[in-house]
Amino acid sequence: LFTFPVRGSEGLYMVNGPPSFTESTAFQRESGKNCRAVAFSKDGSLFAWCNGEKVNIVNVISAELLRSFDLPKAVCLEFSPKNNVLATWQAYTTAKDGTAGMPNLQLHDVKTGKCLKSFIQKKMQNWCPCWADDESICARNVNNEVHFFENNNFNTIANKLHLQKVNDFVLSPGAQPTKVAVYVPGSKGAPSFVRLYQYPNFGGPQSALANKSFFKADKVTMLWNNKATAVLVIASTEVDKTGASYYGEQTLHYIATNGESAVVQLPKNGPIYDVVWNPNSVEFCAVYGFMPAKATVFNLKCDPVFDFGTGPRNAAYYSPHGHILVLAGFGNLRGQMEVWDVKNYKLISKPVASDATYFAWCPDGEHIVTATCAPRLRVSNGYKIWHYTGSLLHNYEVPSNEEMWQVSWQPFLDGVFPAKAVKYQAVPSELPSAEPKPAQAYRPPALRNKPVTSSKLHEDEPPQNMKPHLGSSDKPLSKTALKNQRKHEAKKAAKQEAKADANQESTQSSASQNAPRSAVPAVTSGDPEVDKKIKNLKKKLKAIPQLKEQAAAGKQLEKNQLEKIQKETALLQELEDLELGL
Repeated sequence: LFTFPVRGSEGLYMVNGPPSFTESTAFQRESGKNCRAVAFSKDGSLFAWCNGEKVNIVNVISAELLRSFDLPKAVCLEFSPKNNVLATWQAYTTAKDGTAGMPNLQLHDVKTGKCLKSFIQKKMQNWCPCWADDESICARNVNNEVHFFENNNFNTIANKLHLQKVNDFVLSPGAQPTKVAVYVPGSKGAPSFVRLYQYPNFGGPQSALANKSFFKADKVTMLWNNKATAVLVIASTEVDKTGASYYGEQTLHYIATNGESAVVQLPKNGPIYDVVWNPNSVEFCAVYGFMPAKATVFNLKCDPVFDFGTGPRNAAYYSPHGHILVLAGFGNLRGQMEVWDVKNYKLISKPVASDATYFAWCPDGEHIVTATCAPRLRVSNGYKIWHYTGSLLHNYEVPSNEEMWQVSWQPFLDGVFPAKAVKYQAVPSELPSAEPKPAQAYRPPALRNKPVTSSKLHEDEPPQNMKPHLGSSDKPLSKTALKNQRKHEAKKAAKQEAKADANQESTQSSASQNAPRSAVPAVTSGDPEVDKKIKNLKKKLKAIPQLKEQAAAGKQLEKNQLEKIQKETALLQELEDLELGL
């Protein structure tokens, strides 16, 4: 049985996970509005929170209070991967006379309660030091250098990585040896670059495992895969100079530790909303392009494997086992989710979580939480627990005068929950389906009693498997190559269509030899332009007898229709000339 904490204006309390969803009696509710931060250890065995007076650590299973630190202003908490250290951060303040303030980042020994080290860390962004999974290395960015400590000895800097101006870094997950991805922004016309190093080999550019430089980058996001073999880099600019996008401009780069790198070619222009690695480390999914956005799964060669078509989406979430992928449209979209079986690329369900601001997979790979939290939205706060088959299992809404700030699953180490076979049948639920009624489009009074004609601003592209269409070439097609390929296919299709039309006409004419002169047997000239003219003339001549009948019946004809009747002789002559010229 696992739990999830809920933090808000009602206080902090624990809820038991599926199937009960009752409030945990073991954890005593922390009432009041002063709970600023909560954190689980990586294995989910320890839980820490700050209540505005102290930072407390409890054992989740026994609910026993293990440690209490007198840190009333703490607003950020984080455990090291092996639960040896608790890092806390509070806002940095300087003294009234302008002298330097007190160190505001503190590292505490969880077992003894002793403060191991204090640092001055002015910015809240990237405040927490980064540990390797076995805690053999800990690193933090100090004045554009990365400082490395070994075995939680924070009194000695074991290593430094010094480049022109290291703006950001990410340590690789998994076992040793640890690799480091560093980002250095460009300046004075020089490009930005991301380099991969293996700790502790930092001796100049030659010692780098891989290097990728690029322009157009005000900030980057670096994503390691679980096996630490490759990094995806989303480079973005604050402003799109072409004016095409309000969100700036983004590009996606792939860098492998073996030195290979590539720009991932995205077939649709527009922002990159989300990029996620499959936990199996051999595929990644990107959500991109002007709305309706495309979503595509790529392999390690950056070739598309499966295209989900277009839809209202801006986020992607793989399940912990990597066997299910959820594509969702949150924020300014309606909260529609598509749940896909990754192995067979089949759609499992399409639940809708309206106004959701948060989504998370449960570590069991079966359940999902969606939540509407303040301050992103201050009304209709609450959370919903779903089964991936689309069933809504639990729904909690906070009272209208209250707010909910945070909800999160208790984490577990990989392998605790075995992967299960994918189900397609919705699991039973006592709650009704949460699908909202589709809003009716506004219809002006004049059209209300007339049949509805559906009109779309754009046609949604259907999903398609990209594997069969890939050639033997390992390299992804460039945009120009893709364009040429489409042109070639369009020409081919047009030729076949023209052939079919010509065959159809020849069979029709042979069947009606006693027809009037206007239906002359069709013979192709070999010149598509002449054939086109002949076809158009026949079309006009065919319409003339009908127009004559309408005029005889007393119908008022348009000016251009009368002109057409008058031109009958000239049209017949023109047709005869064209056919004689064959």
